[in-house]
Amino acid sequence: MTGPAPARDRIIVALDLEPAAAREMANALRGRARWLKVGMTLFYLAGPQIVRELRDAGFDVFLDLKLHDIPHQVQGAARSAASLGVQMLTVHASGGAQMIRAAVEGAREGAVAAACVPPAILAVTVLTSMEDATLVSVGVDRDAAAQVELLAAVAREGGANGVVCSPEEAAAMRHAFGTDGLVVTPGVRPAWALAGDQSRVATPEEAVRAGASHLVVGRPITGADDPLAAFDRIAEAVEGAET
Repeated sequence: MTGPAPARDRIIVALDLEPAAAREMANALRGRARWLKVGMTLFYLAGPQIVRELRDAGFDVFLDLKLHDIPHQVQGAARSAASLGVQMLTVHASGGAQMIRAAVEGAREGAVAAACVPPAILAVTVLTSMEDATLVSVGVDRDAAAQVELLAAVAREGGANGVVCSPEEAAAMRHAFGTDGLVVTPGVRPAWALAGDQSRVATPEEAVRAGASHLVVGRPITGADDPLAAFDRIAEAVEGAET
């Protein structure tokens, strides 16, 4: 981050919806939100076309596909994703530094071919749905905080522009990546919203104060009776935390 972005520009609205509902939500948020997240739920139904539509509508797009495969495959996938003009793209840090470097190179290649700016490559550390006990169950003998720090080091080695982590690790990640690094935090839940299926969560104020550059918020906005009012309420919370 070269400096704090306007509060509204730090909120990434997750369109984890069916295509028709996602388009309706995007139309409602035009002029309000800058960022929209397209994840697997939407991308697997609507494909690259939904990204093109959102870009044509003026949104910045966080394409959250969490790429994780051999470097050759990830390089090709990142090349294709970058050609869509997305601004952020995720890979799993657990794929290793070589895979992350392949994503960075593929994104550069795709952007050059499409005459656009390469997306920031974000390395996903530990999913916000995972707790220490979950990590143990899959053979990880570190707690979540330690695992996030290890994977952040892998991400830096691979040339990632930042990480995706829970708000609980945002302060450590801000220290690790410095003022210009991207620290994107899902698991952000206002005090008036339920946590749902995420375990390591925080309020927007807590995430910002911890050092998050961007907050990913889905259901508290998209599932609200008045999504615009919910978005505005979160933006006000972010702005208040910045002062």
